[in-house]
Amino acid sequence: MTLYIINGPNINMLGIREPEIYGSKTYADLVNFIKTVCMENEVECDIFQSNSEGDIVTKIQQAYGHADGIIINPAAYTHTSVAILDALKAVGLPAVEVHISDVDSREDFRQISYAGMACEKRFSGLGFEGYRQAVLYLINK
Repeated sequence: MTLYIINGPNINMLGIREPEIYGSKTYADLVNFIKTVCMENEVECDIFQSNSEGDIVTKIQQAYGHADGIIINPAAYTHTSVAILDALKAVGLPAVEVHISDVDSREDFRQISYAGMACEKRFSGLGFEGYRQAVLYLINK
C-alpha cells in the first residue's frame, strides 16, 4: 500500500507557530513520526508539504495511479480551497482529512471544510496521533 500524505501552508512552521495550539514539535518531528508509523505498518509513504495551493493540487493529481489513498492536512486551505476539493474528487482515491488542532473549537470560519467534502473520515485535535489514525483507517478500509 502506498499513501500520499499532503500538508498545507504553515505546517512547515510547527514548533514555531502558535505552540499553545500546535505544540512544540517541529515539522521534521512530524515527518519522522509519519515515516515510523508507515514503516511499522508496512506502508509506503510520499510525504509532501507546500504553502502553495497549486502545488498541493498538482501533488493530489500525481497520486492518481500511484497511491492507494491520500491523507491531507490542507491547513488554512481547508476553509477556502474549492480547487483542492475538486482535485480530491477528480482522482477518486480514498482520502482522510487530518488537523493537528481541534478546528471545531476554534474560530467560526474554521468550521467549513471544503477538502473534507471529498474525504471519508476526519481526525481533528489529536496532534500527530491523527496521522496514525488516518494511516490505520486507510489500511483497514
